Amino acid sequence: MDFDIPVLFSDGDVLIVNKPAGILVHRSEDTSRHEPAILQIMRDRSGQHLYPAHRLDRPTSGVLVLARSRDMAAILNRQWAQTQKTYIAVVRGFTPEQLRIDHPLRDLDDPTAAAQEAVTDLRRLATVELDQAVDRYPRTRYSLCQLQLQTGRRHQLRRHCKSIFHPIIGDTVYGHGAHNRFFREVIGVSRLLLHHLQMELDHPRTGQKLQLRAEPDQDWQRVLHEFRWNQALDP
Repeated sequence: MDFDIPVLFSDGDVLIVNKPAGILVHRSEDTSRHEPAILQIMRDRSGQHLYPAHRLDRPTSGVLVLARSRDMAAILNRQWAQTQKTYIAVVRGFTPEQLRIDHPLRDLDDPTAAAQEAVTDLRRLATVELDQAVDRYPRTRYSLCQLQLQTGRRHQLRRHCKSIFHPIIGDTVYGHGAHNRFFREVIGVSRLLLHHLQMELDHPRTGQKLQLRAEPDQDWQRVLHEFRWNQALDP
């Protein structure tokens, strides 16, 4: 299967792409060796081994940084906490205009361990109210939000949005089934509406400031058009 994976930046040290939703970054012991993964696809296209500098969940799309050597991956990983990372999400309800979500999260692989610090900054970009009952209310509200990671816990954005009762649309683990079904059946979008839109990264060798932006896919464009949010993401 041929996947459209736009390249945002490439040189001898790093390869930065716009990851499509629904594709793994790399295979694990729990996945089939035949399942497509970004690392294998881009390795085959570039003819060299690649190393992920960070994680993106399978259903999440957007900016993904790959290193062309283990040394570059280690440098990128060390500077990751200081790297500005901006996501967008569609969530249920009207969120506050701005909110710092400071909610510690437990390790998903070791739920007995103490919760770790986890901080996300939320800014509301747009809202819509529909004259249609989806859940128990006669009208339905959604927000388009900008989310900035201040820490990097597993599933942090998805878990944090759930913690403030504004789950991300399309989230089959932490979301709300009725709203996911509405988007699937009425809007025609079944993916998780979480996208790594842009980031600022210091090049690991030259120190050059890289400003990267991954344009949202067709499903996102459908939602933005349907809710008249087309201008909300203008740079």
